[in-house]
Amino acid sequence: MCNPAEEKAPLTVTVQYLNKDVKRLAIEKKGNWIDLYAAETVVIPKGEWKLVHLGVAIKLPEGYEAHLAPRSSTFKNWHIIQTNSVGVIDNSYCGPNDWWKMPVFAMEDTTIEAGQKIAQFRVMEIQPPINIVEGELVGEDRGGFGSTGKV
Repeated sequence: MCNPAEEKAPLTVTVQYLNKDVKRLAIEKKGNWIDLYAAETVVIPKGEWKLVHLGVAIKLPEGYEAHLAPRSSTFKNWHIIQTNSVGVIDNSYCGPNDWWKMPVFAMEDTTIEAGQKIAQFRVMEIQPPINIVEGELVGEDRGGFGSTGKV
């Protein structure tokens, strides 16, 4: 068995689109994330930030959240970075005006055209209940932050 997710029944999400021109969500055969597209053309001057409308509002099942991140080519193509590094969208963010948007900062003057693939998301189970206890760690010491080397 290559992919344990293949055994689970698929989750159902309800998607509201901004308009008929927004590209519809699709499950790609390659990769585990679902692509998102700019819903509007956005011009961002160097050194400024904007919210890029992704054209969807989604109702996630109870017990799940979505993680939103830029695609690997987003910086190369538009010289933007997502300002919150990764977005976490709770399943309670599901009203008719709870549109998904991506906050970005422009490193260079850029224009993102409507319909361009700039982000991706995946649905994850929410954090399980955790008990936090204070204590001394006794595992093998790996050398601290950044200790795995440069190669």
